[in-house]
Amino acid sequence: MFRFISLLFAFTLLLSAALGVTWSSVAQAGKREGVVTLKSRYSLSETVKKIKADVSAKGIMLFDDIDQAELGNAAGNKVRPSRLILFGNPALGTTFITANPTSGLDWPVRVLIYEAQDGSVNVAYNDFDWVAQRHGIKNRKKEFHMATEVIESVVSSVRK
Repeated sequence: MFRFISLLFAFTLLLSAALGVTWSSVAQAGKREGVVTLKSRYSLSETVKKIKADVSAKGIMLFDDIDQAELGNAAGNKVRPSRLILFGNPALGTTFITANPTSGLDWPVRVLIYEAQDGSVNVAYNDFDWVAQRHGIKNRKKEFHMATEVIESVVSSVRK
């Protein structure tokens, strides 16, 4: 599993470089190509702590907390602080997979918490309307709405 995550992370870094994506362009994105980005009013570690606490308080399953900077720095790349939190409710998330198995690429839910060049902390996640559109899922509007409400609630505790 660790090897898979490491390879996925390396691929993401290479793809980002190839596409010319920089931390500053992503940080300013706001809502771009299905990514919702907002500023946190807390440090990176405090933002991670608050999001994980909110996930737990809501009874949502926490799957992983990946320190991308640690992995990247260990691989010899200078990576700004970045953590990827994976969580979800299998009863809700798997309804999307039953509608289209490729939606498993976007589940469980992922929240990226990262430090921008200016030192600000940002929180990014997939827009669920975009996820539905990406996978051509038209018969789960209620479930996608519920997922949107959950993610907005989870990140609201850190929103600046």
